Amino acid sequence: MPLSTTLSAPSAASRIEIDLDLIRRFDRHGPRYTSYPTADRFVESFDAAAYESWLVRRNVGAVARPLELYVHLPFCSTLCFYCGCNKIVTRDRGKGATYLKYLSEEIALQSNALGDDNKVAHMHWGGGTPNFFNLQEVGGLLEQLHGHFDIDAEGDYSIEVDPRAADAAYITGLRKLGFNRISLGVQDFDLHVQRAVHRIQSEEQTVEIVNAARANAFRSVNIDLIYGLPKQSLVSFERTLERVIAADPDRVAVYNYAHLPHLFKPQRRIQASDLPAPETRLKLLALAIRRLNAAGYQYIGMDHFAKVSDSLAVAQRQGLLHRNFQGYSTHADCDLLGLGVSAIGNIGPTYSQNFRTIEDYYHSLDHNTLPIMRGIELSADDLVRRAVIGALMCHFSVSKESFAASYLIDFDKYFATELDELSEFERLELVERGSGTITVTAKGRLLVRNIAMVFDRYLRQDRERRSYSRVI
Repeated sequence: MPLSTTLSAPSAASRIEIDLDLIRRFDRHGPRYTSYPTADRFVESFDAAAYESWLVRRNVGAVARPLELYVHLPFCSTLCFYCGCNKIVTRDRGKGATYLKYLSEEIALQSNALGDDNKVAHMHWGGGTPNFFNLQEVGGLLEQLHGHFDIDAEGDYSIEVDPRAADAAYITGLRKLGFNRISLGVQDFDLHVQRAVHRIQSEEQTVEIVNAARANAFRSVNIDLIYGLPKQSLVSFERTLERVIAADPDRVAVYNYAHLPHLFKPQRRIQASDLPAPETRLKLLALAIRRLNAAGYQYIGMDHFAKVSDSLAVAQRQGLLHRNFQGYSTHADCDLLGLGVSAIGNIGPTYSQNFRTIEDYYHSLDHNTLPIMRGIELSADDLVRRAVIGALMCHFSVSKESFAASYLIDFDKYFATELDELSEFERLELVERGSGTITVTAKGRLLVRNIAMVFDRYLRQDRERRSYSRVI
């Protein structure tokens, strides 16, 4: 039987219907659409020179959009077996100091290319473990950024924190330095699960950081969970959800563990026999949705939940929600400048990615060259498809009239093949099609990636999806 869960909030995304049979049917590999085209479509011919040309001309002929900075700090003191992030596991603090020196060089190069067009509205630090660095090092890096960019004091400034390597004093220090949003990795509180993934983290450590963030008037606290980890069960995960809800974060992300040991070596230490069965994984997801909805969290999309009063939920209701490489965001009006090894940026109609290895990153900067490994300049077709996919992923709805006006296309003719393919989703009541709209139904929201994939021209040309995570 389908499971329906409804929030009282007046939101287009407030109702979710879980049909486990349909989810089983469509549980396949596919992109997460933090960009379109997806990063695996970037090309090495888009190099540092191509990227710099777009930095230089971003305000030519128009008022440039404000900037959002993403700073990648890849270092971790310990290895979590599930992790697929670009990280460097070390206890050698000297390596971190060397990285900060090179990062300051990249900041200077990026700033010089931008010139005076350097207004920053928002910033996010991710990793790795940003709190691998002490407060003096964090303050020094911030000083570098303030020296090269015009950073708006009223913006959102967020940082990812590992509660095992922080305390209340550290959080107080972050707030004094200007951070006002914080995201905490938890994954699961069950000790058996923690041992299986090599991440022992007590509830007390996490609650201390949440309380410190509240005491220091952080605007938002996010907690990350993962379902599908080894040793996880419905009983143990429900206990974790109870503890997380009791901590009262503003946002909760519940990610699907993608077991890809051929891509991520640390995952080879996880025994496949310890992973929950596919049926249990689905029930874990359903459990998380039911418990979070009952606790007053609105389903934003994919794996994100937020309190009805949170800016993510407000942005979704106002049609202003955006999706980028950090997930769902309220910053749709910004160009994204990626700083650090493997960081991805989005300047104008382009995407770019820095070198993924520390050696290549350093080598490029040693030659006074921006460390761009690859990127892409979007075609007119890419732009319209990106907008359609973004509307589906963020708002579960597409207005054909809006696209006709914005992109000067006849929507039905332009996407005739895609609309034919949507017929199956319509028959299964996953989408509804009116004369002027395509709407993802309550039953289809958990399968929105599948629906978005219909509009992905690259997947149509190349159906090989093994490198993507599973949809559910």
